[in-house]
Amino acid sequence: MAVSLREYRARIKSTESMKKITRAMELIAASRIIKAQQRAQAAAPYARELTRAVSALATFSDVDHPLTTEPENPTRAAVLVVTSDRGLAGAYSSNVLKEAERLVEKLREEGKDVDLYVSGRKGQAYYKFRGRDVLHSWSGQSDQPQYDTAAEIGELLIDSFVRDAEGDAGTPGDDADGLLGVDEVHVVFTRFKSMLVQEPTAVRLLPLEVVEGTEAPSESELLPLYEFEPSPSDVLDALLPKYVQSRIYFALLQAAASELAARQKAMKAATDNAEELIKKYTRIANQARQAGITQEISEIVGGVNALADATAGSE
Repeated sequence: MAVSLREYRARIKSTESMKKITRAMELIAASRIIKAQQRAQAAAPYARELTRAVSALATFSDVDHPLTTEPENPTRAAVLVVTSDRGLAGAYSSNVLKEAERLVEKLREEGKDVDLYVSGRKGQAYYKFRGRDVLHSWSGQSDQPQYDTAAEIGELLIDSFVRDAEGDAGTPGDDADGLLGVDEVHVVFTRFKSMLVQEPTAVRLLPLEVVEGTEAPSESELLPLYEFEPSPSDVLDALLPKYVQSRIYFALLQAAASELAARQKAMKAATDNAEELIKKYTRIANQARQAGITQEISEIVGGVNALADATAGSE
């Protein structure tokens, strides 16, 4: 019983140490998620006004732009998968990877080849383990994304899409990077809805579909009238890439907030489970200690009775 009791006490001690770690990680995630929400809210006005400008440009001009042109027979698509760099966030990365697998399967059923782009070490490890080729990957700032990273991703995806629109996708290796052009660009990320709800979402980035411009605006949300200088085509050349980069940055910010919320929720669940485990081990240890005491008392009583019987027999 002494050995068993010693083991339970060691388990209680190790579980208490684990509880301190998970509690600290829960508090860190809770403090960071506030900053992530503030960053997303700070970027919202710029994204909203940029969307209004693109919507007005798409509504009041008839300019054909490579980023807004639907290909007749799309045969290749690029998919950007936004995951986390670190674990201990519950099913956050696995959920977004499942959504990406569903999208890839759907695109292949439509007869399209898929090029994978991954943000986050979890996604890199997932595809590396399965022997899947990833054309480009980014890591190191999943919980604190920077606009420079979004701009780099946007430039690479736009270059791949425009390359196909210009008819350069026929032979790989024509360019320095040797990448084929694509007809569509999709991004899979986790949309932050609340502290309890984070939803994996797949969105098509290119060709551009400005949703706000397809609906009739209300009187209080009329699109502004712009005078384009030097020309609508030149404005589109400058504005649309920024619009794509802004949407990618929005996806990264949403994913960062979702990752921190998922990590806080997972660490809180781990802390609660550690508390329950400590209570369980404490109860079992007390039972073992009481059983040991009872056995010792029984042995003492048995010894006294045997000694009394031996003494009575000798008399």
